Amino acid sequence: MTRIRLLADEYIRVYESPEPATLFCGSPGITRLDNGRIVTTMDNGNQWKDWKYTQVANLNKLGKVFVSDDHGGTFRQTGEYPFFHARPFAAGQSLYVLGHRQDLMIIRSDDHGETWSEPVKLTEGEKWHQAPCNVHYANGNVYLVMEKMGYTDFEGWGVASLAPVLMRGRIGDDLTRRENWTFASELVFSETVDDSKLDYFGVPFFNTTPKKKEQVAPGRTSAPIGWLESNVVQFVDPDHYWYDAAGRTFHLWMRSHTGGTGYAAIAKVVENDDGTMTTMLESAPSGKTMLFVPCPGGQMKFHIVYDQVTKLYWLVSSQARDSMTRADRLPADRYGLPNNERDRLQLHFSKNCIDWCFAGLISAGAGTQHSRQYASMTIDGDDLHILSRSGDERSANPHDVYFASFHTVRNFRELVY
Repeated sequence: MTRIRLLADEYIRVYESPEPATLFCGSPGITRLDNGRIVTTMDNGNQWKDWKYTQVANLNKLGKVFVSDDHGGTFRQTGEYPFFHARPFAAGQSLYVLGHRQDLMIIRSDDHGETWSEPVKLTEGEKWHQAPCNVHYANGNVYLVMEKMGYTDFEGWGVASLAPVLMRGRIGDDLTRRENWTFASELVFSETVDDSKLDYFGVPFFNTTPKKKEQVAPGRTSAPIGWLESNVVQFVDPDHYWYDAAGRTFHLWMRSHTGGTGYAAIAKVVENDDGTMTTMLESAPSGKTMLFVPCPGGQMKFHIVYDQVTKLYWLVSSQARDSMTRADRLPADRYGLPNNERDRLQLHFSKNCIDWCFAGLISAGAGTQHSRQYASMTIDGDDLHILSRSGDERSANPHDVYFASFHTVRNFRELVY
């Protein structure tokens, strides 16, 4: 069998846990500053059980910041922070890292990531979630999504309780101040979607209820269906059905947890005349509600960036190739449900976020333990940098891995056809 040429299988390890079996590596985030510096973030935050934090030795050292001034050739650590699921982003002359530890938390740097402020809470007494997905800039603002838990009385993994919340901050304002952010209205999945009325396309794949998981095979359970890990995209092509000439509509492209593969969940946010933002479901031209759209790897955390040069959306995601094997017949080394493969990263491009063209495999692990997952990416000139949550035979399992790998797809625009 001919082996496909991988786009960026070689990598460097930005971070490696000193305790691979017990101290895990999560939340790879990445951005490029205007001066060319690459900034990456990650955390030792995979130590979760039923969405509750287990004891970590030093909460102040959960997250870590690394910088590179040679296009990812070498990295050095410049900061630490006491929260999870963070991403770095620039706004004006400042660099920020935003995440959560129950409440939203943020730190700021005014010297390109060399030194950092003390962490600041943006909320008080709330419970949030998210992953380091993309950041969007428009209308003099920065836009990104964090997810608020609408309720906490669920069993296991509570993705049905999540409400994706688009956040808007004015570039140049101090975004460590709560009053400088505008939060969109909340749309909780289980309060919005009646899964008993979803029919004809197999959602949900397994029989679950909004607050209770189901055992589908010995040692394998399915959480309720839901959405999570949200990206924000804006359509700038006037010919697109969902184009808004006023530039005040934003679409949320989210991981869909349904038990199936190959589609994302979507919603949209509209900016109102008074500056507020309203979240709602999208509709097809027929008027029918659209909750799911085609998305290769949409069953796992994915990352979308828009390239101004090609006018294309680029998608890094996990490749599924064996989601229909019965759960009770999976080999012991397969993690979770049949749709939960984590050992291959794939790259696609699209002009409209619906029709995706396969650009290639970025990296493929040598086995199920060799995870390449939860990647984030950024454009650096002609190259595309990818930061992955990765593992090998020393990992505790394909989910709980111990290093962050940095991959580069050279001249990525040459993949367009």
